[in-house]
Amino acid sequence: MIAPRRTLALICAATVLLAACKKSEEQQAPPPPEVGVITAAPQTLPLQRELVGRLSPFRSADVRARVSGVLLKRVYAEGSLVKEGQLLFQIDPAPLRASLASAEGQLAAARANYINAKALADRARKLAPMQFVSQSDLDTAEAAERSGAAAVQQAQAAVTGARINLGYADVTSPIPGRAGKQQVTEGALVGQGEATLLTTVDQIDPLYVNFSMGVDELSQLRQAQSQGSVALNDNNKSTIQVLLSDGSTYAQPGTLDFSDTTVDPSTGAVSLRAVLPNPDGVLLPGAFVTFDAHLGERKNAYLVPQQALQRDTNGGFVLVVGKDGKVTRKNVAVDGQQGPNWRISSGLEPGDQVVVAGLQKVKEGAPAKAVPWKPETATPAQAPPAAAADQPKQ
Repeated sequence: MIAPRRTLALICAATVLLAACKKSEEQQAPPPPEVGVITAAPQTLPLQRELVGRLSPFRSADVRARVSGVLLKRVYAEGSLVKEGQLLFQIDPAPLRASLASAEGQLAAARANYINAKALADRARKLAPMQFVSQSDLDTAEAAERSGAAAVQQAQAAVTGARINLGYADVTSPIPGRAGKQQVTEGALVGQGEATLLTTVDQIDPLYVNFSMGVDELSQLRQAQSQGSVALNDNNKSTIQVLLSDGSTYAQPGTLDFSDTTVDPSTGAVSLRAVLPNPDGVLLPGAFVTFDAHLGERKNAYLVPQQALQRDTNGGFVLVVGKDGKVTRKNVAVDGQQGPNWRISSGLEPGDQVVVAGLQKVKEGAPAKAVPWKPETATPAQAPPAAAADQPKQ
């Protein structure tokens, strides 16, 4: 009786031990964590770069005194908008009027001398065939006539010059724009030996945006274009969108109109320029602005939410749930930001299940359960590129 009881006790103990081991194994092997994924789908995306440029006037003209004299008064209001040809300053015209009167008097004298010389020459030409005057006298009379005609032409030019100088007494704006600060006060002698700077007029509608790009980056873009992965716009089709200091977007887009053909040896960059409308005068020359440059299109690119991209010393990477259910790492090349997403130019393949939510639960090589990612705050415009309906069912 004792032996069967011992055997039964051993069987019960073994059963309890096996159950405990099975329970321990179940506790040691939890189910794979659940992660939210999107399915990578190649797209044709805008090729954008966030750059910094400096604003400069479309045209800038120095208004200078072109004749010497005393500055009588300033006619315009400093900092106001002026039209082309609008009067800005007045220089004392009295000496210039006197110079014009003197030139006109010299012209009248030259014309009188020419009339007398011509009359003598005509008389000599009539008497020469009858041998009443010598050939030498005829030549002298005709030479005096020609000299008189030249003197009239010279005096006429002097009158024209005097009239031009008198017109310069009214200093006008050569271009439309905003007139700056007065550089010389009334009563000062200007134009004495040099063209004195009176003010500057800047045309600020439109404005130029001057910026530069590294030659290496441009070379990479042109190489990508030759390979067919990038389509670059022409200068007059590439646009920029300026971001204001408060974070808002400037209403008027600009257009790239110039790209230098040489590299600045001091910076290793190529100079570029865009034209930006400024009808309301909101932007001022000399200010630095941040803008997005739309240079063309990038083909076969991907959009992934910002939280899916991670970085380490090797660069950017994402975690992908493979077909075997395990997590793998893929190094990616980031081409910039577009809304709430990163643009990925290389490193992903169509159909890759990129982990977006639950990154802290998984590690490379470990299993994971992929479910479609549903952002809580995403709007239709901010939704990830692959819709939930396109996600593979697990």
